[in-house]
Amino acid sequence: MSVLSVLLVEDNPRNLKLARDVLEFAGFVVTAVMTGEEVLPAALHVRPDVILMDLQLPGIDGHAALSRLRADPQTAGIPVVAVSAFAMRVDRERALEEGFDGYLEKPISVRELPDQVRRHAAPRGDP
Repeated sequence: MSVLSVLLVEDNPRNLKLARDVLEFAGFVVTAVMTGEEVLPAALHVRPDVILMDLQLPGIDGHAALSRLRADPQTAGIPVVAVSAFAMRVDRERALEEGFDGYLEKPISVRELPDQVRRHAAPRGDP
């Protein structure tokens, strides 16, 4: 089984540290950024298997950052999972309708997060 790469987009330092620590302990390679503006350049540089992105970010939010990713042919196919404290069904539906590949609620489950990320990760070798 190959090592999966995750781009973690989270502006809250505590949430970022927790998610990074959980994923790294589970064997993922994690790159983290804290703003929506950093997402596309980081994704182009790292070419992650999956992006976990907070929706509420300073500057451009997760929805706008997703639009930038989908508009670039080099990043359009990377699975992007929304991570949000908004737990209403309408929030989940909106994120999926806008093109996110999945939706995780905060607070994250430290037990479930690694498997949730593996389920969303693009298999290596896919375009």
